[in-house]
Amino acid sequence: MLSANILSMKMPLSEALAVSLIGIATVIVILAVIACLIILVSKAIRAIEAKTSSEKEETPAPAPAAPMAKGTSAGQVELINTNEKEAAVIMAIVAEKTGLSLERLSFKSIKLMEDEKKGDENK
Repeated sequence: MLSANILSMKMPLSEALAVSLIGIATVIVILAVIACLIILVSKAIRAIEAKTSSEKEETPAPAPAAPMAKGTSAGQVELINTNEKEAAVIMAIVAEKTGLSLERLSFKSIKLMEDEKKGDENK
């Protein structure tokens, strides 16, 4: 019944265009308001982040640990089924891949892992 009333209503073309333009203008204005709110919130967040980062910069960082002298060791490394030469190569590879110097790395143990295929061939 309601759909029949809507279809029977006659609206002049000029009035229909005016209603359409008002609707489109309303949507554009609301989108502009939302965009402005996003910009304001973004600036407020940046201001807060800048304030907190400047506070962090004011606090002094702890002094870095003194590097060890060359040729000294941070401790003993337990070598399991490997020799010192292979362990040195492994430590050098780890230092290279991590980008850290050997003085900053600490190794507790290095163990040679046997492949399953090699283990099966020995049987």
